[in-house]
Amino acid sequence: MTTHVDRFAVPVETRAPTGTTNAYVVGTDDTLLVDPAARTNTLDTVVREKVADHVAVTHTHPDHVGAVADYAAETGATVWARQGYEDRFAEATGVDPDRTFVPGDRVGPARVVDLPGHAPDGVGFETAGGVVCGDVAVAEGSVVVAAPEGDMRAYLTALRRLHARDLAALFPGHGPRIDDPQATCARLVDHRLARERTVYDAVDDGARNIDEVLERAYEKDLTGVRDLARATVVAHVEKLAYEGRVRWDSVGERVEPI
Repeated sequence: MTTHVDRFAVPVETRAPTGTTNAYVVGTDDTLLVDPAARTNTLDTVVREKVADHVAVTHTHPDHVGAVADYAAETGATVWARQGYEDRFAEATGVDPDRTFVPGDRVGPARVVDLPGHAPDGVGFETAGGVVCGDVAVAEGSVVVAAPEGDMRAYLTALRRLHARDLAALFPGHGPRIDDPQATCARLVDHRLARERTVYDAVDDGARNIDEVLERAYEKDLTGVRDLARATVVAHVEKLAYEGRVRWDSVGERVEPI
């Protein structure tokens, strides 16, 4: 039986082009509220009617956590955080978790999937209908994997993990439901590997610092997103350095080929 997943686009201060973060109510009898980014009248009504039993987040970036404390207090829901990240969760949400989980645990009607990369504490919540995946995937465009929080190796692993599950749907943190999860995950992996090639080629062609790599790796106007693109280039360079393909001085932000 497919567990019901309801999506609510919540206007919030976010760098995502949608200008909203998706909150989800998962389940019917035993309900899980995921990523309540802010209060809205609609979400207030839904939470009041469905009486959330559990509250959790896919990760603790500010545009995903704004109403965790409010809804937890009003509903008496059990507040969950990823084990090992309790302090990070409390600092982000303003509330201490009641319980913790690790990947594989059940939180109400869903099972936790390990999805780091975009954020170190990233997880998804899986039901028979698919995975609420936070900022791991989007229907259009790509996901920012910004150092120092972003880990490109972990992110690619998360995408491949979702691809291998052969899911019915993905429920992303921003934008519409994804009904072709395998194709979307493959597209996002291909995009990241293509960007990695441009980053490596820039270094191989003589770029020796991050700003030089950035200018050569992106052939588009970066107005308004340059900081995110730069941090993503750093994440790519860190992956290349781990793999022994470049030398990387993180203090001086110097890079050279091996």
